[in-house]
Amino acid sequence: MPFTIRTVDDLDTLKAVSHPIRNRLLGILRADGPATASALGRRLGESSGSTSYHLRQLERFGFVTDDDDQPSRRERRWRAVHELTNIPFELAQMPTGRELVDQVHQRQLESLQAGLAALREPARGFGHSDYLLRLDTDDLEAMTAELERVIERYSDRDGEHAVDLHLLTLPTTA
Repeated sequence: MPFTIRTVDDLDTLKAVSHPIRNRLLGILRADGPATASALGRRLGESSGSTSYHLRQLERFGFVTDDDDQPSRRERRWRAVHELTNIPFELAQMPTGRELVDQVHQRQLESLQAGLAALREPARGFGHSDYLLRLDTDDLEAMTAELERVIERYSDRDGEHAVDLHLLTLPTTA
């Protein structure tokens, strides 16, 4: 089943999703499912007022919404609207865009570092590979789309490992 994707196409939306607390809230909702502002606040060490504010900002830009299941009238449960956020690198070329994109990349780097730290013992299936390819733009786009289709085929599994998979296609500096 294909992922639902939200492509960020303007700096205001990028600013909303790149905020560190909002970025973490969205990630938690995607990984663990619907939650209240209070539960999310406890998880992040933030007040429920702070998480409520940031959730409303994410809602304003279409990243989160009310969950269909609201077990209590006292607390609002939130859910992520999309499974993925796509941030085109073109936004980094706009004024203030580089700083905002760097904030998102910093959060991804922190996630990568935490994952590496968690692998204290060898574990089957986990690893790191780097490839140097020489592709024209059409081949690069086709390869990326094909890899995304492969990842989608595994997206509905409920296995024993929660996995952060980073797919980066970057120009080489070598």
